Amino acid sequence: MPSNDARMLLHTVVPTAAVGAVAAVISAVVAGGDGALGAVVATLVVILFMGIGIVVLQRTARKLPHLFQAMGLMLYTAQLLLLFVFVAAFKDTTLFNPRAFAATIVVASLTWIAAQAVAHSKAKILYVEPEKSDRSS
Repeated sequence: MPSNDARMLLHTVVPTAAVGAVAAVISAVVAGGDGALGAVVATLVVILFMGIGIVVLQRTARKLPHLFQAMGLMLYTAQLLLLFVFVAAFKDTTLFNPRAFAATIVVASLTWIAAQAVAHSKAKILYVEPEKSDRSS
């Protein structure tokens, strides 16, 4: 993974993990240990899904740049639907607090998207690949 991609991934993972930690503390105070566990699991799910999404999107951008925008829209839609499926699948679980899980998924997803937008706006990304010049004069 090129350093620019790794930097963008780092700038999205760190704020999401920090928000997840705050959500775990709040959930522990409100709902006890089950709430904290739900918040931690939700944060890990968001980081895993969104991280895989960035890797897939970066590979698509390199190999098929003409599909980048469509792939990005499809990927975010699929990610949000999968997170919704996770919330629905675990709504009646006894492993952890489902309300803390759902709330943390929403907050962590919004944090990830906001952090990614900020990281992308600050990144110096070339819009055009410079051609290699073969000067043999």
